[in-house]
Amino acid sequence: MDDLWAALCLVAVLEGLVLFAAPGAWKRAMMQMLATPDDRLRRIGAIVLGAGMLSLWWLRQG
Repeated sequence: MDDLWAALCLVAVLEGLVLFAAPGAWKRAMMQMLATPDDRLRRIGAIVLGAGMLSLWWLRQG
């Protein structure tokens, strides 16, 4: 469970870093996401989710 909390904290750090370092780029990315159809975003999300789960499985095998 500690690993889960550590991972969530790392996500918060990375999100905050992007907002701190490049707020304009973040805004442009959000505008592009708003213009992207839901089905495409859903497919991208599924791919990222699968890649993340596969990477986590691969790292935990060692």
